[in-house]
Amino acid sequence: MESDIPSVNRIDQIRDEFKTLEGQRVKVRANMGRSRIVERAGTLVHVHPSLFVIEVEERRGRKARQSYQYVDVLTGTVELYDMNTGERLLEYAAESSEE
Repeated sequence: MESDIPSVNRIDQIRDEFKTLEGQRVKVRANMGRSRIVERAGTLVHVHPSLFVIEVEERRGRKARQSYQYVDVLTGTVELYDMNTGERLLEYAAESSEE
């Protein structure tokens, strides 16, 4: 089962999947705590060893960069969705919470 895989290896799997998504437009949904959820659309611009960077559109044509850690994806704090279909791109958090 997926849950038998050590967390370090799962983070490596997440990073590898993000490398295939680099340059793609995605929707990010991040739980910032205290019932504050932020949703933004942007482009996955960089995949680094411990984090990934998404360039998001701000008001009036400005762009900002936000970085997140892969462990945030693993725990479900950060979720990525396809811009065209609205489908969730990675299902790691859902697998671990079902048990």
